[in-house]
Amino acid sequence: MNITLEHIGKRFQRYWIFRDVSYKFNGPGAYAILGPNGCGKSTLLRIIGGLQGPSQGKAFYNYDQDRPIPLTDIFQSASFCAPGMEVVEELTLREFFEFHFSFKRAIGGLTVADIINLTGLNTASDKQVGDFSSGMKQRVKLAQAIFSDTPLLLLDEPCTNLDQQGVDQYRGWIEKYAAGRLVIVASNDEREYFFCKEKIEIEKYKP
Repeated sequence: MNITLEHIGKRFQRYWIFRDVSYKFNGPGAYAILGPNGCGKSTLLRIIGGLQGPSQGKAFYNYDQDRPIPLTDIFQSASFCAPGMEVVEELTLREFFEFHFSFKRAIGGLTVADIINLTGLNTASDKQVGDFSSGMKQRVKLAQAIFSDTPLLLLDEPCTNLDQQGVDQYRGWIEKYAAGRLVIVASNDEREYFFCKEKIEIEKYKP
């Protein structure tokens, strides 16, 4: 999957966060969007994923030069994880994954039981997600994104709220399940984008 940004800009009221971002993301490949807090990393990632519209410019998506993807179809091709992302807290962990993977195929033929086992949350599989700690919830968010069989994986500060065991788990998942995909990480923590060969400094696009 390839994504081309042409002169993307975003402003809130009268203030531009960034302007004139023109860039091409070629999959498979791993890219990091870097910059200090508040610089617009997360906003750009959401624009790339079609979750938020730009104030100027346009994004184009295609599987190859002959197969463009309409913006309305990006949902089926993308997985997303962010700290502020909502989970259905009334569901148990097992119910949450059964719900999620009923509309997104799991990667590599994994079952819900396999995915619960990979998270290490077996003893909490029948507990409501709303009762989980912040670190447990982050593992659930990462699992639903990384284990979805999509060509595009978008990760916003993926190690937020994780302890060292959780960070190590994230590294293992990336090394095993991110190959062959287009992965874009918004971060200022090298542990989160250790595998990214291409790096975009968003400060370059400040007005």
